[in-house]
Amino acid sequence: MGASISVPIIAVRVGLDRTSPPSNPMDLRPCPTTLPALALLLGLACTSTWAQRGDATPRALAPRGALAADELANIEVFKRLSPSVVHITTLATERDFFNRSVQQVPSGTGSGFVWDNAGHIVTNFHVIQEGSGARVTLADQSSWPATLVGAFADRDLAVLKINAPRDKLPAIPVGSSRDLQVGQKVYAIGNPFGLDQTLTIGIVSALNREIDSANQRTIRGVIQTDAAINPGNSGGPLLDSMGNVIGINTAIYGPGGNIGIGFAMPINKAKLMISDHRAGKSYKRPRLGVEVIYVTGEWAEALDLPAEGGLLIQGVQRASPAERAGLKGPRQFAIVGNAEIGIGGDLIMAIDGQPCDRPDSITRAVAKKRAGDTIELTIARQRKISKLKVQLGEAPDDGI
Repeated sequence: MGASISVPIIAVRVGLDRTSPPSNPMDLRPCPTTLPALALLLGLACTSTWAQRGDATPRALAPRGALAADELANIEVFKRLSPSVVHITTLATERDFFNRSVQQVPSGTGSGFVWDNAGHIVTNFHVIQEGSGARVTLADQSSWPATLVGAFADRDLAVLKINAPRDKLPAIPVGSSRDLQVGQKVYAIGNPFGLDQTLTIGIVSALNREIDSANQRTIRGVIQTDAAINPGNSGGPLLDSMGNVIGINTAIYGPGGNIGIGFAMPINKAKLMISDHRAGKSYKRPRLGVEVIYVTGEWAEALDLPAEGGLLIQGVQRASPAERAGLKGPRQFAIVGNAEIGIGGDLIMAIDGQPCDRPDSITRAVAKKRAGDTIELTIARQRKISKLKVQLGEAPDDGI
């Protein structure tokens, strides 16, 4: 049997509040001044018990040891880049019920980042879409009224301007989204649920995804990541392992919070728009003006086309860049399998030397251009292969 432990018995006389005689003899309340004394005596009793057990020696603290290389890298990226990430509060106009005065009140939050030390802030269009105004809070917690100077709903991009001192505006390093690889490490910094300066880590999970923009147009070439992205992260930067921004965190899959599937708009798309804005140009989506289907292999050979295939033109839009350049649509129609397709038109085999090896090859190529840029098409026409230059126009609708 183990040794018995004696616990001291302490008698405590509890004072009673008798400021007025109780109407009921049993109505006796402990005096508040005696309760702390009772707690102290009980604590001493417990301390005496633990001391008799021999457990009074403080626990030794284990040394932390050196941080791992990847931990050091995470810390370095956050310390260096977090000052470039901002918290955006959108404002709504509200009229006071009593005095009928109009004021702006907070209506939503999001993230953004400093593009340059002139005060340009990049975020998502949907972050500021419903607001009548916005304020930008910098890493030092200073808050500045913002002006919307550029809005590109088709790409869910917006540019704000604040008049803060240049030394408060560390511009984020801008990388490239052109050569991303599935599996490479990425960081997301933002303000999920209003919790500012939050870092999450993940990888590029997939490339060339498609999502809808704020005005329901399709954004192509989107980056998918498993770095935790939650409401409030929208507009914040997606960074590569060197800390260069490669995307703008835009959306999550499904309602609510993060489930490991988030999306970011490639930074290269944003570069074109911001460059045009700073040059005083209005950004317009470029278009070619054709309707196509993808044919290859046996299907292409059955239509007497080169086996490597490409995009067979099914229609040329009137007054489009394609029509002005002389591209030809179908001369007749044929049933192939269960589908009726136009045949006899031009087959676009490559764009700027890159093979048209997928149905969206034109969309992907044109998305990297501006209206007014020239592309070179490699086409097959009546068994002859030639090259044709086309100057892209502006897209008033969803045409390509």
